Amino acid sequence: MRQRRAMSMLMGGVLAATGLFGSAPASATPHDPPAEFGTDWRDPVTAAPPVPRPAGVPTCEMTLAKAQFRDFTPYKSTYTPPKGCGDRWSAVVLRLDGTVKGRQYDRLGHLAIGGVEVFRTSTPQPSPDGITWSVETDITRYSDTLRRPQPVEMLIGNVVDDTYTGVIDVEVTLTFYAGKPAPSADVPDRVIPLGTPSLTTPRNSERILAEVYATGSGGGCEEYWYLTVPDAAPYSCKAADGPHREVRISVDGRLAGIAAPFPTVWTGGWSNPFLWYVIPGPRAFDVTPVRYDLTPFAALLNDGRPHRVEVSVAGVPAGQTGWSTPTNVLVWQDEAREVVTGALTRHEETAPANTSVYAPGPEHRLDSEAAHRLTVAGHLNTSHGRVTTTVSRSVAHTSVHRWTDGESRDALTATWRDDETVSRGGGATRTHRTYTMDGETTLGAGDRLRTVLTLSDRADTLVLRSGGRTHWSRLDDTYTGDATYTTGVPRDQRHAVGTSAERYRLYGSGGCYDRSLKTAQGTVTEDRRRC
Repeated sequence: MRQRRAMSMLMGGVLAATGLFGSAPASATPHDPPAEFGTDWRDPVTAAPPVPRPAGVPTCEMTLAKAQFRDFTPYKSTYTPPKGCGDRWSAVVLRLDGTVKGRQYDRLGHLAIGGVEVFRTSTPQPSPDGITWSVETDITRYSDTLRRPQPVEMLIGNVVDDTYTGVIDVEVTLTFYAGKPAPSADVPDRVIPLGTPSLTTPRNSERILAEVYATGSGGGCEEYWYLTVPDAAPYSCKAADGPHREVRISVDGRLAGIAAPFPTVWTGGWSNPFLWYVIPGPRAFDVTPVRYDLTPFAALLNDGRPHRVEVSVAGVPAGQTGWSTPTNVLVWQDEAREVVTGALTRHEETAPANTSVYAPGPEHRLDSEAAHRLTVAGHLNTSHGRVTTTVSRSVAHTSVHRWTDGESRDALTATWRDDETVSRGGGATRTHRTYTMDGETTLGAGDRLRTVLTLSDRADTLVLRSGGRTHWSRLDDTYTGDATYTTGVPRDQRHAVGTSAERYRLYGSGGCYDRSLKTAQGTVTEDRRRC
Protein backbone atom coordinates (compact mmCIF):
# COMPACT_ATOMS: atom_id res chain seq x y z
CA MET A 1 0.00 0.00 0.00
CA ARG A 2 1.75 3.08 -1.17
CA GLN A 3 1.54 6.61 0.02
CA ARG A 4 0.85 9.11 -2.78
CA ARG A 5 1.38 12.84 -3.09
CA ALA A 6 -2.16 14.00 -3.90
CA MET A 7 -5.35 12.97 -2.15
CA SER A 8 -6.39 11.18 -5.32
CA MET A 9 -3.73 8.64 -4.44
CA LEU A 10 -5.53 7.72 -1.23
CA MET A 11 -5.16 4.53 0.60
CA GLY A 12 -7.74 2.93 2.18
CA GLY A 13 -8.20 1.89 8.84
CA VAL A 14 -10.90 -0.83 12.64
CA LEU A 15 -10.30 -0.88 15.85
CA ALA A 16 -10.25 -3.95 18.07
CA ALA A 17 -13.58 -5.76 18.11
CA THR A 18 -15.74 -4.27 20.78
CA GLY A 19 -18.10 -5.33 23.50
CA LEU A 20 -20.17 -3.24 25.87
CA PHE A 21 -18.86 -5.03 28.91
CA GLY A 22 -15.30 -5.74 29.98
CA SER A 23 -12.51 -4.26 32.02
CA ALA A 24 -11.54 -0.68 31.29
CA PRO A 25 -8.76 -0.31 28.71
CA ALA A 26 -5.41 0.92 29.90
CA SER A 27 -5.07 4.67 30.05
CA ALA A 28 -2.90 6.56 27.60
CA THR A 29 -1.11 8.98 29.95
CA PRO A 30 -1.31 12.53 28.52
CA HIS A 31 1.92 14.45 27.89
CA ASP A 32 2.90 17.89 26.60
CA PRO A 33 3.46 17.61 22.83
CA PRO A 34 6.66 18.61 21.02
CA ALA A 35 6.64 21.43 18.46
CA GLU A 36 6.67 18.93 15.59
CA PHE A 37 6.98 15.19 14.94
CA GLY A 38 10.37 13.73 15.80
CA THR A 39 11.89 10.29 15.20
CA ASP A 40 9.60 8.57 17.68
CA TRP A 41 5.99 8.84 18.76
CA ARG A 42 3.51 7.06 20.98
CA ASP A 43 2.57 3.50 20.07
CA PRO A 44 -0.83 3.19 18.35
CA VAL A 45 -3.88 3.38 20.62
CA THR A 46 -7.65 3.42 20.07
CA ALA A 47 -10.61 4.59 22.13
CA ALA A 48 -12.51 1.34 21.54
CA PRO A 49 -13.54 -0.79 24.53
CA PRO A 50 -11.77 -4.07 25.29
CA VAL A 51 -13.15 -7.43 24.24
CA PRO A 52 -15.45 -8.69 27.03
CA ARG A 53 -14.02 -11.65 28.93
CA PRO A 54 -15.83 -14.02 31.33
CA ALA A 55 -14.69 -13.75 34.93
CA GLY A 56 -13.87 -16.59 37.31
CA VAL A 57 -13.59 -19.40 34.75
CA PRO A 58 -10.60 -21.58 33.80
CA THR A 59 -8.59 -20.34 30.86
CA CYS A 60 -6.17 -21.87 28.38
CA GLU A 61 -3.75 -19.78 26.34
CA MET A 62 -1.76 -20.85 23.32
CA THR A 63 0.44 -19.29 20.65
CA LEU A 64 -1.20 -19.66 17.24
CA ALA A 65 1.39 -17.90 15.08
CA LYS A 66 4.80 -16.29 15.53
CA ALA A 67 6.42 -14.85 12.43
CA GLN A 68 8.51 -12.13 10.84
CA PHE A 69 7.09 -10.90 7.53
CA ARG A 70 9.66 -9.66 5.02
CA ASP A 71 7.95 -10.64 1.76
CA PHE A 72 4.84 -12.43 0.53
CA THR A 73 5.66 -15.86 1.95
CA PRO A 74 2.81 -17.02 4.20
CA TYR A 75 3.41 -18.39 7.68
CA LYS A 76 2.06 -21.93 8.03
CA SER A 77 1.61 -24.19 11.04
CA THR A 78 -0.89 -26.59 12.62
CA TYR A 79 -3.45 -25.70 15.23
CA THR A 80 -4.24 -28.23 17.99
CA PRO A 81 -7.18 -27.65 20.38
CA PRO A 82 -6.09 -26.76 23.92
CA LYS A 83 -6.20 -29.26 26.75
CA GLY A 84 -7.83 -28.46 30.06
CA CYS A 85 -10.65 -26.21 28.83
CA GLY A 86 -12.99 -28.78 27.28
CA ASP A 87 -14.41 -28.40 23.78
CA ARG A 88 -17.07 -25.80 24.56
CA TRP A 89 -15.95 -22.28 25.40
CA SER A 90 -17.75 -19.27 26.81
CA ALA A 91 -15.35 -17.06 24.85
CA VAL A 92 -12.30 -17.29 22.61
CA VAL A 93 -10.18 -14.14 22.23
CA LEU A 94 -7.52 -13.68 19.55
CA ARG A 95 -4.72 -11.23 20.27
CA LEU A 96 -2.06 -9.95 17.89
CA ASP A 97 1.08 -8.27 19.25
CA GLY A 98 3.29 -6.62 16.66
CA THR A 99 6.51 -4.62 16.37
CA VAL A 100 8.07 -2.81 13.43
CA LYS A 101 10.95 -0.34 13.15
CA GLY A 102 12.47 1.86 10.48
CA ARG A 103 10.61 2.77 7.32
CA GLN A 104 7.67 0.79 5.98
CA TYR A 105 4.26 1.20 4.37
CA ASP A 106 1.07 -0.03 5.94
CA ARG A 107 0.40 -3.63 4.96
CA LEU A 108 -2.75 -5.75 4.80
CA GLY A 109 -2.85 -9.12 6.57
CA HIS A 110 -5.11 -12.07 7.21
CA LEU A 111 -5.19 -15.25 9.28
CA ALA A 112 -7.11 -18.44 8.48
CA ILE A 113 -7.64 -21.62 10.51
CA GLY A 114 -8.80 -24.64 8.54
CA GLY A 115 -9.51 -22.35 5.59
CA VAL A 116 -11.81 -20.18 7.73
CA GLU A 117 -10.74 -16.54 7.75
CA VAL A 118 -10.88 -15.52 11.42
CA PHE A 119 -9.00 -12.21 11.30
CA ARG A 120 -8.21 -9.50 8.74
CA THR A 121 -6.03 -6.55 9.67
CA SER A 122 -3.68 -3.82 8.50
CA THR A 123 -0.51 -2.56 10.11
CA PRO A 124 0.57 0.87 11.40
CA GLN A 125 3.47 2.71 9.80
CA PRO A 126 6.53 2.72 12.08
CA SER A 127 8.73 5.42 13.51
CA PRO A 128 12.49 5.26 12.91
CA ASP A 129 12.89 4.23 16.57
CA GLY A 130 10.20 1.52 16.32
CA ILE A 131 6.65 0.92 17.59
CA THR A 132 4.63 -1.87 19.13
CA TRP A 133 0.89 -2.38 18.86
CA SER A 134 -1.77 -4.93 19.73
CA VAL A 135 -5.23 -5.89 18.50
CA GLU A 136 -7.81 -8.12 20.18
CA THR A 137 -10.92 -9.63 18.64
CA ASP A 138 -13.58 -12.10 19.73
CA ILE A 139 -13.58 -15.27 17.60
CA THR A 140 -15.97 -17.34 19.73
CA ARG A 141 -18.26 -17.79 16.71
CA TYR A 142 -15.57 -19.98 15.11
CA SER A 143 -15.70 -22.56 17.92
CA ASP A 144 -16.74 -25.33 15.50
CA THR A 145 -13.50 -24.83 13.57
CA LEU A 146 -11.42 -24.68 16.76
CA ARG A 147 -12.59 -28.09 18.08
CA ARG A 148 -10.41 -30.00 15.63
CA PRO A 149 -6.75 -29.88 14.54
CA GLN A 150 -6.47 -27.52 11.58
CA PRO A 151 -3.87 -26.00 9.26
CA VAL A 152 -3.03 -22.36 10.01
CA GLU A 153 -2.03 -19.79 7.42
CA MET A 154 -1.16 -16.15 8.06
CA LEU A 155 0.19 -13.52 5.72
CA ILE A 156 1.09 -9.86 6.06
CA GLY A 157 2.54 -9.19 2.63
CA ASN A 158 5.62 -6.99 2.95
CA VAL A 159 8.59 -5.65 0.99
CA VAL A 160 11.93 -5.15 2.71
CA ASP A 161 14.89 -3.59 0.91
CA ASP A 162 17.47 -0.83 1.39
CA THR A 163 14.73 1.83 1.48
CA TYR A 164 11.85 0.08 3.19
CA THR A 165 13.58 -1.54 6.12
CA GLY A 166 10.70 -2.43 8.43
CA VAL A 167 10.32 -6.14 9.17
CA ILE A 168 6.87 -6.84 10.63
CA ASP A 169 7.28 -9.06 13.69
CA VAL A 170 4.03 -10.50 15.09
CA GLU A 171 2.79 -13.03 17.60
CA VAL A 172 -0.83 -14.23 17.67
CA THR A 173 -2.26 -15.92 20.75
CA LEU A 174 -5.64 -17.47 21.55
CA THR A 175 -7.20 -17.43 25.02
CA PHE A 176 -9.99 -19.95 25.68
CA TYR A 177 -12.50 -19.43 28.49
CA ALA A 178 -14.14 -22.66 29.64
CA GLY A 179 -17.92 -23.04 29.81
CA LYS A 180 -20.92 -22.72 27.55
CA PRO A 181 -21.28 -19.45 25.63
CA ALA A 182 -24.10 -17.13 26.57
CA PRO A 183 -27.06 -17.09 24.15
CA SER A 184 -26.07 -13.56 23.16
CA ALA A 185 -22.76 -14.93 21.82
CA ASP A 186 -24.75 -16.37 18.88
CA VAL A 187 -22.35 -19.27 18.21
CA PRO A 188 -23.23 -21.43 15.16
CA ASP A 189 -23.09 -25.22 15.02
CA ARG A 190 -21.07 -25.27 11.81
CA VAL A 191 -18.61 -22.92 10.12
CA ILE A 192 -17.98 -23.57 6.42
CA PRO A 193 -15.28 -21.64 4.52
CA LEU A 194 -16.40 -20.74 1.02
CA GLY A 195 -13.14 -21.58 -0.70
CA THR A 196 -14.96 -22.14 -4.00
CA PRO A 197 -18.41 -20.96 -5.15
CA SER A 198 -19.80 -24.45 -4.36
CA LEU A 199 -21.64 -24.77 -1.02
CA THR A 200 -23.31 -27.84 0.52
CA THR A 201 -24.98 -27.22 3.88
CA PRO A 202 -26.27 -29.73 6.45
CA ARG A 203 -29.80 -30.82 5.49
CA ASN A 204 -31.21 -29.78 8.87
CA SER A 205 -30.03 -26.17 8.71
CA GLU A 206 -32.54 -23.78 10.31
CA ARG A 207 -30.49 -20.57 10.17
CA ILE A 208 -27.74 -19.62 7.73
CA LEU A 209 -25.53 -16.52 7.73
CA ALA A 210 -22.70 -15.55 5.42
CA GLU A 211 -19.90 -13.20 6.44
CA VAL A 212 -17.62 -11.52 3.92
CA TYR A 213 -14.32 -9.81 4.82
CA ALA A 214 -14.68 -7.31 1.98
CA THR A 215 -11.75 -4.92 1.53
CA GLY A 216 -10.74 -2.66 -1.32
CA SER A 217 -6.96 -2.62 -1.13
CA GLY A 218 -3.72 -3.52 -2.81
CA GLY A 219 -2.32 -0.22 -4.01
CA GLY A 220 -4.59 0.35 -7.03
CA CYS A 221 -7.52 2.70 -7.42
CA GLU A 222 -9.95 0.33 -5.68
CA GLU A 223 -8.09 1.07 -2.47
CA TYR A 224 -9.78 4.47 -2.54
CA TRP A 225 -12.83 3.49 -4.58
CA TYR A 226 -14.91 6.31 -3.05
CA LEU A 227 -12.89 8.84 -5.12
CA THR A 228 -13.13 7.22 -8.55
CA VAL A 229 -14.82 9.22 -11.33
CA PRO A 230 -16.40 8.40 -14.72
CA ASP A 231 -14.22 8.46 -17.82
CA ALA A 232 -15.36 11.95 -18.88
CA ALA A 233 -13.88 13.61 -15.79
CA PRO A 234 -10.14 14.52 -15.69
CA TYR A 235 -8.98 12.64 -12.61
CA SER A 236 -6.29 10.06 -11.93
CA CYS A 237 -8.64 7.22 -10.94
CA LYS A 238 -11.47 6.17 -13.23
CA ALA A 239 -14.51 3.93 -12.96
CA ALA A 240 -17.17 4.02 -15.64
CA ASP A 241 -20.02 3.98 -13.11
CA GLY A 242 -18.43 6.39 -10.63
CA PRO A 243 -17.59 5.81 -6.94
CA HIS A 244 -20.54 3.68 -5.83
CA ARG A 245 -19.70 0.16 -4.66
CA GLU A 246 -22.02 -2.53 -3.33
CA VAL A 247 -21.08 -5.96 -1.97
CA ARG A 248 -23.54 -8.58 -3.22
CA ILE A 249 -24.07 -12.27 -2.57
CA SER A 250 -26.05 -14.60 -4.79
CA VAL A 251 -27.40 -18.15 -4.49
CA ASP A 252 -27.61 -20.12 -7.74
CA GLY A 253 -27.47 -16.87 -9.68
CA ARG A 254 -30.23 -15.16 -7.71
CA LEU A 255 -29.44 -12.09 -5.65
CA ALA A 256 -29.56 -13.06 -1.96
CA GLY A 257 -28.04 -10.08 -0.14
CA ILE A 258 -26.74 -6.53 -0.60
CA ALA A 259 -24.52 -4.36 1.62
CA ALA A 260 -22.61 -1.09 1.66
CA PRO A 261 -18.87 -1.66 2.12
CA PHE A 262 -17.25 0.27 4.94
CA PRO A 263 -14.96 3.02 3.53
CA THR A 264 -11.85 1.92 5.40
CA VAL A 265 -8.89 4.31 5.41
CA TRP A 266 -5.63 2.53 6.07
CA THR A 267 -2.74 4.07 8.01
CA GLY A 268 -1.13 5.77 5.02
CA GLY A 269 -4.42 7.11 3.73
CA TRP A 270 -5.33 10.53 2.35
CA SER A 271 -1.67 11.06 1.37
CA ASN A 272 -0.79 11.80 4.98
CA PRO A 273 0.59 9.15 7.37
CA PHE A 274 0.93 11.76 10.13
CA LEU A 275 -2.84 11.52 10.59
CA TRP A 276 -2.61 7.90 11.71
CA TYR A 277 0.65 7.36 13.59
CA VAL A 278 -1.08 7.21 16.98
CA ILE A 279 -4.83 6.81 16.36
CA PRO A 280 -5.86 4.60 13.41
CA GLY A 281 -9.06 5.20 11.50
CA PRO A 282 -12.18 3.16 12.33
CA ARG A 283 -11.81 -0.54 11.51
CA ALA A 284 -8.22 -0.26 10.24
CA PHE A 285 -6.72 -2.84 12.63
CA ASP A 286 -9.70 -5.22 12.85
CA VAL A 287 -11.75 -5.47 9.65
CA THR A 288 -15.40 -6.22 10.44
CA PRO A 289 -17.00 -8.63 7.95
CA VAL A 290 -20.22 -7.80 6.13
CA ARG A 291 -22.99 -10.16 7.29
CA TYR A 292 -25.94 -11.52 5.32
CA ASP A 293 -28.87 -13.56 6.63
CA LEU A 294 -29.44 -16.30 4.02
CA THR A 295 -32.08 -18.16 6.06
CA PRO A 296 -34.84 -17.47 3.49
CA PHE A 297 -32.79 -19.64 1.10
CA ALA A 298 -32.29 -22.47 3.65
CA ALA A 299 -35.01 -24.69 2.19
CA LEU A 300 -33.26 -24.58 -1.19
CA LEU A 301 -29.82 -25.14 0.33
CA ASN A 302 -31.07 -28.06 2.46
CA ASP A 303 -31.63 -30.40 -0.50
CA GLY A 304 -28.24 -32.09 -0.01
CA ARG A 305 -26.84 -30.88 -3.34
CA PRO A 306 -24.05 -28.35 -3.93
CA HIS A 307 -25.23 -24.83 -4.70
CA ARG A 308 -23.40 -21.93 -6.28
CA VAL A 309 -22.85 -19.08 -3.79
CA GLU A 310 -20.93 -16.12 -5.18
CA VAL A 311 -19.79 -12.74 -3.86
CA SER A 312 -19.26 -9.76 -6.15
CA VAL A 313 -18.59 -6.04 -5.79
CA ALA A 314 -20.83 -3.94 -8.04
CA GLY A 315 -19.29 -0.82 -9.53
CA VAL A 316 -15.79 -2.21 -10.00
CA PRO A 317 -14.62 -1.63 -13.59
CA ALA A 318 -14.45 -4.78 -15.70
CA GLY A 319 -11.10 -6.49 -15.29
CA GLN A 320 -10.09 -4.24 -12.37
CA THR A 321 -8.50 -5.99 -9.39
CA GLY A 322 -8.22 -4.70 -5.85
CA TRP A 323 -11.04 -6.30 -3.84
CA SER A 324 -10.72 -9.26 -1.49
CA THR A 325 -13.91 -11.06 -0.42
CA PRO A 326 -13.05 -14.16 1.68
CA THR A 327 -16.32 -15.66 2.88
CA ASN A 328 -17.48 -17.94 5.71
CA VAL A 329 -20.91 -19.54 6.04
CA LEU A 330 -22.31 -19.96 9.58
CA VAL A 331 -24.98 -22.61 10.13
CA TRP A 332 -27.35 -23.37 13.01
CA GLN A 333 -28.92 -26.86 12.91
CA ASP A 334 -32.22 -28.32 14.13
CA GLU A 335 -31.00 -31.21 16.27
CA ALA A 336 -34.46 -32.84 16.32
CA ARG A 337 -34.76 -33.09 12.53
CA GLU A 338 -32.63 -34.89 9.96
CA VAL A 339 -34.05 -32.74 7.18
CA VAL A 340 -35.64 -29.31 7.45
CA THR A 341 -37.94 -28.49 4.54
CA GLY A 342 -39.63 -25.27 3.50
CA ALA A 343 -39.71 -22.76 0.67
CA LEU A 344 -38.47 -19.40 -0.56
CA THR A 345 -41.71 -17.42 -0.68
CA ARG A 346 -40.75 -13.85 -1.59
CA HIS A 347 -38.06 -12.13 -3.62
CA GLU A 348 -38.49 -8.43 -4.38
CA GLU A 349 -35.76 -6.17 -5.70
CA THR A 350 -35.81 -2.60 -6.86
CA ALA A 351 -33.70 -1.73 -9.87
CA PRO A 352 -30.33 -0.41 -8.66
CA ALA A 353 -30.10 3.38 -9.08
CA ASN A 354 -26.70 4.96 -9.62
CA THR A 355 -25.94 8.36 -11.11
CA SER A 356 -22.81 10.53 -11.25
CA VAL A 357 -23.04 14.05 -12.68
CA TYR A 358 -19.78 15.78 -13.62
CA ALA A 359 -19.52 19.58 -13.77
CA PRO A 360 -16.27 20.97 -15.26
CA GLY A 361 -14.72 24.25 -14.24
CA PRO A 362 -11.74 25.73 -12.37
CA GLU A 363 -12.96 23.43 -9.61
CA HIS A 364 -14.13 20.11 -10.99
CA ARG A 365 -17.17 18.60 -9.26
CA LEU A 366 -18.79 15.17 -9.27
CA ASP A 367 -22.16 14.61 -7.56
CA SER A 368 -23.06 10.95 -7.06
CA GLU A 369 -26.15 9.19 -5.75
CA ALA A 370 -27.05 5.51 -5.54
CA ALA A 371 -29.73 3.33 -3.94
CA HIS A 372 -30.86 -0.30 -3.96
CA ARG A 373 -33.40 -2.37 -2.00
CA LEU A 374 -33.92 -6.12 -1.61
CA THR A 375 -36.50 -8.12 0.36
CA VAL A 376 -36.46 -11.91 0.60
CA ALA A 377 -38.60 -14.26 2.72
CA GLY A 378 -38.94 -17.97 3.27
CA HIS A 379 -40.33 -20.48 5.74
CA LEU A 380 -38.91 -23.63 7.33
CA ASN A 381 -40.76 -26.56 8.88
CA THR A 382 -38.68 -27.04 12.02
CA SER A 383 -39.15 -29.28 15.04
CA HIS A 384 -40.59 -26.28 16.87
CA GLY A 385 -43.05 -25.35 14.18
CA ARG A 386 -43.11 -23.39 10.96
CA VAL A 387 -40.75 -20.41 11.16
CA THR A 388 -40.83 -17.58 8.61
CA THR A 389 -37.80 -15.34 8.09
CA THR A 390 -37.99 -12.05 6.19
CA VAL A 391 -34.90 -10.01 5.40
CA SER A 392 -35.27 -6.46 4.08
CA ARG A 393 -32.16 -4.42 3.30
CA SER A 394 -31.59 -1.09 1.58
CA VAL A 395 -28.34 0.67 0.77
CA ALA A 396 -27.78 4.27 -0.29
CA HIS A 397 -24.80 6.49 -1.09
CA THR A 398 -24.39 10.22 -1.72
CA SER A 399 -21.15 12.09 -2.31
CA VAL A 400 -19.73 15.36 -3.59
CA HIS A 401 -16.16 15.23 -4.92
CA ARG A 402 -14.34 18.49 -5.74
CA TRP A 403 -10.82 18.87 -7.11
CA THR A 404 -8.61 21.28 -9.07
CA ASP A 405 -6.37 20.67 -12.08
CA GLY A 406 -3.36 18.66 -10.99
CA GLU A 407 -5.34 17.56 -7.91
CA SER A 408 -3.44 20.00 -5.68
CA ARG A 409 -6.79 20.43 -3.93
CA ASP A 410 -8.92 17.33 -3.53
CA ALA A 411 -12.00 17.12 -1.32
CA LEU A 412 -14.79 14.63 -0.65
CA THR A 413 -17.97 14.69 1.41
CA ALA A 414 -19.75 11.33 1.42
CA THR A 415 -22.39 9.33 3.30
CA TRP A 416 -23.28 5.64 3.07
CA ARG A 417 -26.41 4.11 4.61
CA ASP A 418 -27.14 0.42 5.12
CA ASP A 419 -30.49 -0.35 6.76
CA GLU A 420 -31.56 -3.91 7.55
CA THR A 421 -34.55 -5.57 9.21
CA VAL A 422 -34.58 -9.31 9.93
CA SER A 423 -37.93 -10.70 11.14
CA ARG A 424 -38.06 -14.26 12.43
CA GLY A 425 -41.00 -15.84 14.23
CA GLY A 426 -42.37 -13.23 16.61
CA GLY A 427 -39.21 -11.16 16.78
CA ALA A 428 -37.28 -8.66 14.68
CA THR A 429 -33.89 -6.97 14.65
CA ARG A 430 -33.51 -3.58 13.00
CA THR A 431 -30.08 -2.17 12.25
CA HIS A 432 -29.38 1.26 10.77
CA ARG A 433 -25.75 1.80 9.75
CA THR A 434 -24.30 5.14 8.64
CA TYR A 435 -20.72 5.76 7.49
CA THR A 436 -19.42 9.25 6.69
CA MET A 437 -16.25 10.76 5.26
CA ASP A 438 -15.54 14.49 5.04
CA GLY A 439 -12.03 15.53 4.08
CA GLU A 440 -9.76 17.73 2.02
CA THR A 441 -6.11 17.59 1.01
CA THR A 442 -4.28 20.64 -0.32
CA LEU A 443 -0.76 21.06 -1.64
CA GLY A 444 0.35 24.64 -1.00
CA ALA A 445 3.39 26.89 -0.98
CA GLY A 446 6.70 25.24 -0.19
CA ASP A 447 5.21 21.84 -1.04
CA ARG A 448 3.37 21.84 2.27
CA LEU A 449 0.65 19.16 2.13
CA ARG A 450 -2.25 19.47 4.55
CA THR A 451 -5.06 17.00 5.16
CA VAL A 452 -8.15 17.67 7.27
CA LEU A 453 -10.45 14.68 7.70
CA THR A 454 -13.42 13.38 9.71
CA LEU A 455 -14.60 9.75 9.58
CA SER A 456 -17.53 8.19 11.40
CA ASP A 457 -18.88 4.69 11.92
CA ARG A 458 -22.40 4.68 13.39
CA ALA A 459 -24.98 1.96 14.02
CA ASP A 460 -28.35 1.85 15.80
CA THR A 461 -29.72 -1.59 16.68
CA LEU A 462 -33.19 -2.41 18.03
CA VAL A 463 -34.37 -5.90 19.00
CA LEU A 464 -38.13 -6.47 19.26
CA ARG A 465 -40.13 -9.39 20.58
CA SER A 466 -43.93 -9.58 20.38
CA GLY A 467 -43.96 -5.87 19.55
CA GLY A 468 -41.92 -4.84 22.62
CA ARG A 469 -38.30 -3.69 22.79
CA THR A 470 -35.99 -6.23 24.43
CA HIS A 471 -32.60 -4.73 23.57
CA TRP A 472 -31.16 -1.61 21.95
CA SER A 473 -27.73 -0.13 21.33
CA ARG A 474 -26.14 2.87 19.66
CA LEU A 475 -22.58 3.05 18.38
CA ASP A 476 -20.78 6.23 17.31
CA ASP A 477 -17.07 5.98 16.55
CA THR A 478 -15.77 9.28 15.15
CA TYR A 479 -12.22 10.16 14.13
CA THR A 480 -10.92 13.65 13.25
CA GLY A 481 -7.45 14.64 12.08
CA ASP A 482 -5.50 17.63 10.76
CA ALA A 483 -1.87 17.15 9.68
CA THR A 484 0.66 19.07 7.56
CA TYR A 485 4.15 18.21 6.30
CA THR A 486 6.62 19.10 3.54
CA THR A 487 6.60 16.63 0.67
CA GLY A 488 9.53 15.46 -1.46
CA VAL A 489 12.17 15.82 1.25
CA PRO A 490 13.89 13.40 3.67
CA ARG A 491 12.00 12.50 6.82
CA ASP A 492 13.99 14.80 9.08
CA GLN A 493 13.13 17.79 6.88
CA ARG A 494 9.38 17.35 6.73
CA HIS A 495 8.63 19.57 9.76
CA ALA A 496 5.38 17.69 10.30
CA VAL A 497 2.68 18.83 12.70
CA GLY A 498 -0.66 17.22 13.31
CA THR A 499 -3.52 16.62 15.69
CA SER A 500 -5.95 13.72 15.82
CA ALA A 501 -8.86 12.69 18.01
CA GLU A 502 -11.25 9.80 18.45
CA ARG A 503 -14.42 9.51 20.48
CA TYR A 504 -15.98 6.06 20.81
CA ARG A 505 -19.47 5.90 22.28
CA LEU A 506 -21.44 2.68 22.76
CA TYR A 507 -24.51 2.71 24.93
CA GLY A 508 -27.92 1.09 25.23
CA SER A 509 -29.81 -1.44 27.33
CA GLY A 510 -26.54 -3.20 28.23
CA GLY A 511 -24.76 -0.19 29.69
CA CYS A 512 -22.58 2.71 28.61
CA TYR A 513 -19.05 3.16 27.27
CA ASP A 514 -17.67 6.56 26.24
CA ARG A 515 -13.97 7.29 25.77
CA SER A 516 -12.18 10.04 23.87
CA LEU A 517 -8.51 10.48 22.92
CA LYS A 518 -6.64 13.48 21.56
CA THR A 519 -3.10 13.69 20.20
CA ALA A 520 -0.66 16.33 18.94
CA GLN A 521 2.64 15.65 17.14
CA GLY A 522 2.48 11.96 18.06
CA THR A 523 1.76 12.52 21.77
CA VAL A 524 -1.48 11.77 23.62
CA THR A 525 -2.73 15.02 25.12
CA GLU A 526 -6.10 13.81 26.47
CA ASP A 527 -7.62 10.51 27.53
CA ARG A 528 -11.12 11.03 28.90
CA ARG A 529 -13.89 8.65 30.00
CA ARG A 530 -17.44 9.83 30.47
CA CYS A 531 -19.31 6.70 31.66
